[in-house]
Amino acid sequence: MHVELKGITKRFPGVVANSDVNITIQSGAVHALVGENGAGKSTLMKILYGVQQPDSGSISIDGLGHQFNSPSEAINAGIGMVFQHFMLADNLTVLENVVLGAEDLYGINDRARKRVLEISSEYGFGLDPDALVADLGVADRQRVEILKVLYRGARLIILDEPTTVLVPQEVDLLFENLRELVALGCSILFVSHKLDEVLAISDEITIMRRGETVATADPTEVTKSQLAELMVGTELPSPKPGEAAAADSSVLTMKHVSLGDATGRSILENVNLTVHKGEIVGIAGVEGNGQSELVEVIMGMRTLTAGTITLGEEEITNLSTRKIRERGVGFIPEDRHRHGVVLDFSLWENRILGHQTRPPAVKGPFLNPAGAREASEKIIKEYDVRTPSVRTAARALSGGNQQKFIVGREMSGTPILLLASHPTRGVDVGAQAGIWEHIRKARREGLAVLLISADLDELIGLSDRLEVFLRGRITAQLDPRNVTAKALGSAMTGGNE
Repeated sequence: MHVELKGITKRFPGVVANSDVNITIQSGAVHALVGENGAGKSTLMKILYGVQQPDSGSISIDGLGHQFNSPSEAINAGIGMVFQHFMLADNLTVLENVVLGAEDLYGINDRARKRVLEISSEYGFGLDPDALVADLGVADRQRVEILKVLYRGARLIILDEPTTVLVPQEVDLLFENLRELVALGCSILFVSHKLDEVLAISDEITIMRRGETVATADPTEVTKSQLAELMVGTELPSPKPGEAAAADSSVLTMKHVSLGDATGRSILENVNLTVHKGEIVGIAGVEGNGQSELVEVIMGMRTLTAGTITLGEEEITNLSTRKIRERGVGFIPEDRHRHGVVLDFSLWENRILGHQTRPPAVKGPFLNPAGAREASEKIIKEYDVRTPSVRTAARALSGGNQQKFIVGREMSGTPILLLASHPTRGVDVGAQAGIWEHIRKARREGLAVLLISADLDELIGLSDRLEVFLRGRITAQLDPRNVTAKALGSAMTGGNE
């Protein structure tokens, strides 16, 4: 499928998201799209997938003009999209997830099963149609998402940050699947912030900046540093470790912490963990192995089955989230839309969230809008949040700019402990460097940090100590100064057992 986008322009109140954007995606090729947060990538993907309509410009497929007023029209034209956050029903099988919403294509019984098996075999996915999605690992879930769009006849697949939750070995397998897709005639639009992966998989790269297409590059003729400079105007940052500043005093202590679900299944099992003042402890693990639940029990969002959690000298086991926050715990959640922002609230209103009992969000017993607005202005400046105003709704910002605001809000609360779950997820290379430096600076000043990240280079580069999580247990302790991303990925998937 040969796709051309010409002169695509899209405006929102106070913002030009896309301005005269031009991209050509060749048939049977991987075309990468890169750019800083707010560059207009998400808007462009939504236009191509029919979620939004352009103010001007045209889309043509194999020489024929198209205008998509809905995703179903884009799907009917052969375009499929795999979102960064998977849209699967855990309580259904692979087959049921694939067929859901497309029952009219092959029915829901034998014909559908036969087609799912054909696609899975043809593209080397190796998926069992009767497997429950809840039992699948992250990489297999992603294959189910790709299988869904292929089942619907997609010949161009849009992949939004597809490697965010994958370890290196899983990335290699994904790339094998993508090469198989391309060899069999599919086209891929690969959207990512991971420039080394962009260079490894793409046939052509389009760079966007501030809503415009600024260059098209051949991956064999450009370096990561050159791509970064085209994207953000600066050199490629790397999370090189700074001088450790850990003190003897413990800020967070977890002893024999266990957590079970409603069926009695163990989610966390006998976790013992300590984070000292001025120390960054990295938690490495494939998504779904207990890291999310670990943060939630610390934050009082889940009730322990057994064990104790201590903050400084005070036991906080099963305290409310509000009380835990008031004792100085900052929280950067992994799902910013569920736990980080209210999309329809303005930025200054979002500044109050989680801090509504402390200045500057309050003055005496009353909320302090003026103080919240002033604090929001400071965050916007220090964290380079691209927004027209503190009165702008969070929904109007790109995901990366929402993330920068959340990080700034949690850091500005002067916490003694920061729980940072994927703090740079969806953030461009320039903003990454800024967030890393803010975390390093706070650590030098005594902040204790528990860092959960799917970016293994980030974990290795920022952490003073690494704890590996597998099936709800700590299975290894590693020195980040003496470990590679491949070795860490192997430990995360049980390769060392």
